Parts: sequence; structure tokens; C-alpha cells
Amino acid sequence: MKTHIYLIAILLLGIGSSVRAQFPMGGGVTPTKALPGTAGDQSPKGNARITGYVLDSAQTKAVEFASVALYNKTTGKAVDGAVADDKGKFTLSKLVAGEYRLLFTFVGFRNKTIDDVKLTSGQTLDLGVIRLSPSVKTLEEVNVVGQAALIEEKVDRLVYNAEKDITAKGGDASDVLRKVPLLTVDLDGNVSLRGSQNIRVLINNKPSTIVASSVADALKQIPADQIKTVEVITSPSAKYDAEGSGGIINIITKKNSLQGLNLNLDSGVGNRGSSLSLNGNYRKGKAGFTLGGFGRANYNTITRTSLEQTSRVNDVTTTTRQTGDGSSSGLFGQYNLGFDYDLAKNQSLTAGVRYGVRNFLSQQDLVTRLFTNGLPSSTASRNVDAKNLSGTVDVNVDYLHTYKPQQEWSISTLYSRNDLTNNFDADLLGTSGALTGRQRNLNKNINEEFTLQTDYQTPIKKNQLLEFGGKAILREVNSDYRYLTAGPTGDFRTETNGTQGELLYHQNIAAGYSSYTYTTKNRYTLKGGLRYEHTFIDASTRESGVLGIANYGVLVPSLNASKTIKGTSIKLAFNRRIQRPGLQQLNPNFNAANPQNITIGNPELLPELTNNFELALSRTIKKTFINASFFGRVTNNAITQVRQPSDTLPGAIVTTYQNIGRQYAYGTNIFGNVAVTSKINVGIFFNTFYTSLTGQELGVDGLSKTLTNDGFNVSGGTFASAQFRKGWGVQAFGFLQGSQVQLQGRQGGFGFYTLGVKKDIANKKGSVGLAAENFLNDRFNIHTVLNSPQLSQISDVYLYNRGIRLTFTYKIGKMTMEAPRKKARSVNNDDVKSEGGQTQSGGTTGGGQPRQ
Repeated sequence: MKTHIYLIAILLLGIGSSVRAQFPMGGGVTPTKALPGTAGDQSPKGNARITGYVLDSAQTKAVEFASVALYNKTTGKAVDGAVADDKGKFTLSKLVAGEYRLLFTFVGFRNKTIDDVKLTSGQTLDLGVIRLSPSVKTLEEVNVVGQAALIEEKVDRLVYNAEKDITAKGGDASDVLRKVPLLTVDLDGNVSLRGSQNIRVLINNKPSTIVASSVADALKQIPADQIKTVEVITSPSAKYDAEGSGGIINIITKKNSLQGLNLNLDSGVGNRGSSLSLNGNYRKGKAGFTLGGFGRANYNTITRTSLEQTSRVNDVTTTTRQTGDGSSSGLFGQYNLGFDYDLAKNQSLTAGVRYGVRNFLSQQDLVTRLFTNGLPSSTASRNVDAKNLSGTVDVNVDYLHTYKPQQEWSISTLYSRNDLTNNFDADLLGTSGALTGRQRNLNKNINEEFTLQTDYQTPIKKNQLLEFGGKAILREVNSDYRYLTAGPTGDFRTETNGTQGELLYHQNIAAGYSSYTYTTKNRYTLKGGLRYEHTFIDASTRESGVLGIANYGVLVPSLNASKTIKGTSIKLAFNRRIQRPGLQQLNPNFNAANPQNITIGNPELLPELTNNFELALSRTIKKTFINASFFGRVTNNAITQVRQPSDTLPGAIVTTYQNIGRQYAYGTNIFGNVAVTSKINVGIFFNTFYTSLTGQELGVDGLSKTLTNDGFNVSGGTFASAQFRKGWGVQAFGFLQGSQVQLQGRQGGFGFYTLGVKKDIANKKGSVGLAAENFLNDRFNIHTVLNSPQLSQISDVYLYNRGIRLTFTYKIGKMTMEAPRKKARSVNNDDVKSEGGQTQSGGTTGGGQPRQ
């Protein structure tokens, strides 16, 4: 492992040396010569400069990308210009002493001119805040654009603005993601992008072991009220980690950069869950603090199951018929403390600590009847109590140095630790209901990560951008598992029946990348890049010793191109992605909470490699926004769940993970949004793709058999929202997911719908709302059919998720506007495969299935 660390350190030092050769490293240090062709290589015209901020006079917020033109007052000719950044800041540098005139323009605002601007040699003129007034003539058009901007198309991503979602009040992030085009969220909160669950989820551009453990559980810890936007990055550039064959989801939460003190209260109570969120902000001068907490309790969650499966081993056919009645409850929380400080006008330091907790408890009563060659052979009952607990700590420190618009250097660090406990206790009952034995599974997991990352970007002239950087991730995973059995009166501490083991997995990654963006005069935008990642693996188990998994490197290219032709935006993209197996696929823990459906990981899994292709078209026609994308995905070494009969437990099916070979997926996503009026929005989306899977199944006889499966996957939905007078608002949403193709069959589909109403109170300082979910249905049934030459399985999972909740929000405190602050940089770890979202049939999901 020391050798791995030395190699990573050498890579980062090499990148750091290259960066230091291109820009100053602190106050007063004379810069060395820049790379030819970069911004720093331009010959100086003068040494004076002008800075300032452009704000909207009506809403007191930044006018992003406003144009600034500088004219020579004597000749009247333009001599320089700039574009404000996303915070409204602009800078004109290397100016010659003289008299000038400034012109500020932006669509939807009146032009503003500042005459008699006099500059002396070496002077830095700070104009402060420049306020632009909205144009009355274009006011109606601006309103329409604002409605269409519910969805924004960028060169490599789709942005969904979630701030107006009133039905999500009191809910969590999964309630918001259900409404984002391209995404599918099942009833357990598992997220897929274009049919692939191999995605990475970031929070404010930052990774977290909370997310790495389980995306579904992480979403339950993020309050919907705090989400500002959701970015769906379908074609990540070389700047992002190569992990995540499906793409990247970046959840941006609401931030406050105003002066003063405020406190936001968000709460909700319902028949299946309650929540409470408190978030405070304080800013004075150069320093800012945030302190917040969110807690959510789930209860009255009932699940009933029905299972019939048949397995064939050694010419013996065993049929299992099983019914289950269960319930679950959970407590989820996330607490954070943040600090930021402006070291100078162009330097900032941010730091934060976040703690996440999950206490998920489930109980299930199972009745199992076995038939051997068609004749009844046994009947058994078991009561299972499962615990899925975790505590996660993330600590980050980030530094950003901005030299001029689009020219900046950052260094980011992150330490994460996740402690997971996945245990279950089972009581075995005879036909008379008497206790005949007990089982226990103990599984303790620890996941630690340390990340160091540095990035630099600089403009080349005015239409090109160069980015490069390096990253190191040091990851250690430990899983200690024990499976114990005892008699009805025995003691687990003294009886030795059962198995035990330990997995120790070191995964260290060294990466470097370079990305280049070029915009032509005809508004063609090209963004290409290369990224190289080398993974060092040192893995062992207590039973087998060193596993001997080879290190591997991968070169990841990416290319994005966009062009607007007669109002239609066209995007073309290609990228290669790698998908490393996560802990839930690697952990060899034997999870037999339901002995008829056993799960076990595979520590010898290899990574996937996926090539993605995409063509996307979008257009705004009056009040209607339309987006259509067509995609293709080819995956080698695809990781998927594979089921086969147990050769020791009659009638049992063992589920594990294997690299099945090759997987193809081709499809389309269509989304439309109509701003019927400035207060009413209606949208519809439709997703369909064809998938083909080919893999090998290893039978109990030791012979390999080829499996293939293909078919279409279809889903779609609609939403509508309306705002009325006196602060009233209504919103509705509906979604339907068809059955999904798997290697050995099809997993059942499901539906989901909500209706909510909200009333603003106290001059919009607060609101009261009422939301209902699935109120017309008593339950949903997920019907799954799986088949292979050795087994067949039909399962029904009945989910009783009818719900209603009352929400209340209120804001305390008063904030005043300050000049927009600089953005901050942070670590981006989007690099491990998360847990699959397939519903486990016929048993609990607790026990020993670990998550990274």
C-alpha cells in the first residue's frame, strides 16, 4: 500500500508543479512565465483595471452574464469588453490610462451608461454595485422565459429547478427526483437514469459516504425543502471522476450569502411519517456560518409478500410457497456545520462538517411450505427482526483562488467515515408455534476515505477554456460478519454453530485529466477531454487470504458538441465510463434473513466499462419547451444480480453479483413543458429503451450455461402546477413505471401520484400545506417473474403507501444584500457503484447485506 501512496503523491506533486508554473502562488510573489497561448501569456496593454457587480434593481439579485463594453470617450470606439460571471461580477484589466465610457446591457433590462470614467496608470477602479432596471417592453417575454426555465439545457447536463415543488414540503429528496426528466425513482427510493442504476449522486458537487452506502437511504436524509436544483449530467466531461456508467446526479441545496441572521423552520406530520428541519445562517463581513439539522421518522409502513419458486438440483424438483407479513420504521437525520471566510478579494476558504444517521428497523413473519417432486415435505415459520444502522461523518476543507473571470485554482480535501451495522435475529417456529431454534447475523462495516484534489482552469483568448487537474482517493473498507445458530434455549456466545469471516479491501485511485472548451463565432460549442485513472487494489478475506485482484488503469475520453440552429439546440456527446463494484457487491457476508432467498457478495468482481452515445434536441416554441434525446449504451463486464439454486438448502435461491459479459441499451427520452399562463405549468415526459443482456450462469453441476434476455422498458408521467391570488398554490404529479428487463426475467412495475395545496402566510414568511400520496389506492403490487434453466420464481410485493401529510414552514430573521460572493470549490467523488434497486422478493432486506 505504501508503494501506491508514493505513486499517488508523485502524480499530484507533478500536477501541482505544472500548475505553479502558470500563475502566482500568493500575495506579492512575482509570477513566472505562463504557458504560451493562455490568458497569462497575453502581452499587457496597461496596468489599470475596473471591477464591479451588476445587479437587478427590482429583485436585488445578480444579473448573470451581463455584457460590459468599454469605449474610448474621444474616439467613440470600443476598446475592451467583458461578461459578468454567475454572481454578477465583472473585471476589465490591463487598461491604458485615459477617459472612457462604460455600457451595460442584457436581454430584458434597460441599457445603462456610465460616462466620465477616468483611469490613471496603475489604478484599480471599483465601481461597486451597478443596478440595471427591467425593461417594461419585454416584461411579458421575460415571464414566459422564466416559466420555460423550469428545465435548462446546457452543453453536458439538464438542470431541473425544484424550488417551486409544493407537494415535496415535508418530504425528502426522492420526492423531488421523481419529477426530474430522465430519472426514475422506485417506491423504495432507488434511482435510475435511462434505465441504469450505475449512477453517482453528489450533494453540492461533493461526494459523501452517506450516498456511497446507499443512494435510496441518502435521499431520505435530504429534506426536499432545501433543494434548489437537480443537475442530471448525462455526458460528464473529463473533469468528473470516470465512475458512473449511467451518469451523474448533482443535488444543489439552497444557500444564503446575505448579511445578517436568519432561521428557517420546515416541518411536516402525516399518517406514515413526520419531519422537522431547522437551518440557520449568519454572515458578518468576510465570514459566514451555517448550522442546520433535519430529522425524519417513518412509521405505519406495512409490506406483504407472496412467493412461489421452483428449483431443480440433481433431478430433484423443490417448490417453495411462502407468504410474509411485515412492517418497518426508521429514523433518518442529517446535521451540518459550515464555515466560509474571504481571505482576500480573490481568495476564499470553506470548511464543513456533516453527520448523517440512519436507524432502520424491520420485522417480518414468514410462513414457508416446501414440496419435493410435487409432494408436501415440510412447513416452517420464522419471525425476523432486522436492524440497518449507520453513522456517517464528512469533513472538508477547500481553498479557491480566482485570478480573473474563468481563471482560478482550487485545492480540496475530504475525509469520510461510515460505520454500518446490518444485523438480524430470527426465531424458528414449529407447526405448533413452539420455538425450535434461533439464527443471528452480525455484520459490522467501516468505510473510510481520504481525498485530495486540485484543479486549475484558464481562458485562452475569449472563446476557449482550458482545464486540468489531479486527484487521489485512498479508501479502506472493512466488513466483519458472523452467522450463528442456536437451540431454543441455547446461548449464541457459547454455541459455535455457524460461519464467520472478514473482508479487508483497500482501493486507492490516482487520476489526472485535461479538458478543452472552444466556442466559434457561429455559436458552435465543443468540449473535449481525456482522463486517466489508475486503481490499486489490495483485498483479502480471513478464510482465503489475499484475493489477488489485479490493478488496472483506464483512459476515459469525452466529447460534447452543441449548436443552436433557428431556435433548436442540438447536442452530440460521446464518453467512456468505468463502474467499479461497490461494497454491497463485494462483501461475501451470507445474508439468510429469508433462508429461501439468500444473498452473498462476490469479492472478485471486476469493473464495468461503458461507451455512451447521445443526441439531444431542445426547442422553445412560444410557451412550450420540448426536449428529446436519443441514446445508446454498450457495457462490457456488466455487473448484475444472478440467481441460482442452493446445493445445500432445499428449495433455496442464492443471489449474488457477477460480471455477466455484455449489455446493450438504446432508447429515447421525451419531455415537454407548457407555460399555459404565467401562473400555470403543465408537463409530460416519456421514457423508453430497448435492452439486451448476455451472460453466463454457473450451475450447481459446475457447468456454465449461456443466458440471454431482451425487451423494452417503458415509463412516463405528467405534472401540473398553478399559483393563485392571495398566496394559494396547487400541484399534482403522476408517474407510471413498466416492468424492467433483467438477465433472468422481468421485475414488476409500479405507479405513484401526489396532489398538494399550499397557502402562504405572514407576508410570505411562512406557509401551510396539505399533500396526499396514492390516496385512491389501498396498495400497489410489484409482480416479478424470473426464469432460468434451473429455477423459476414468481413474487408479489404489496406496498401499502397511501399517505397524507400537513406541512408548515416559517422564516425568522432579516437579511440585507451584500455584493455577491465568490463561488467555492470542493471534492467530487463520483466513483463507486451503489446498491442495486431490485426489490428482494419473499423476505426482509435486513441482515447482512452491507453497503459501502
